[in-house]
Amino acid sequence: MKRLFYKFILLFLVVVTITACGYKPSAKFARASMGEKISTSVVISAVDPENTVIIKDAVDRAIIEVFQASLVAKSESDTHLILKMGNPSYSPIVYDENGFVIGYRMSVSLNITSVHNGESKNYSARGNHDFSVAPNAIVTDQERFEAIGFSTQRAIKSFIAQVSAEGARTNK
Repeated sequence: MKRLFYKFILLFLVVVTITACGYKPSAKFARASMGEKISTSVVISAVDPENTVIIKDAVDRAIIEVFQASLVAKSESDTHLILKMGNPSYSPIVYDENGFVIGYRMSVSLNITSVHNGESKNYSARGNHDFSVAPNAIVTDQERFEAIGFSTQRAIKSFIAQVSAEGARTNK
């Protein structure tokens, strides 16, 4: 019985602390600047067209999970996002005692244009992902695609942070 009472008091204190300090999740600020309905399009890279699908999936997932907004057609949207990925690059970052590369860093840069209420804003976001390989091994397509996916997710989180900060500044 005492234990239940302490849990109730702790829960009460947490709720009071969060609500009393004026906490608002960043998704609320992002939604304020982006709207409830968002559409996306990705410019297909002639050099690396396979990665377009990875980017589109990561962006759509972020819109649903982080912005907590609806994906809609461009004609119904409050905001339309146009994404263009620069050439992904990976560079060696870790070597073993024999000089073989055993770790790489994948870097992805995204240029995102947000069209909201007829106004266009450009954002630049960058994401990195470190991964390891066996000594003297070639990076497989599967490892490369996974690294690009993780890097893209980090770049999108960077974009979301920029939009959330912008929304927080305008909603003070």
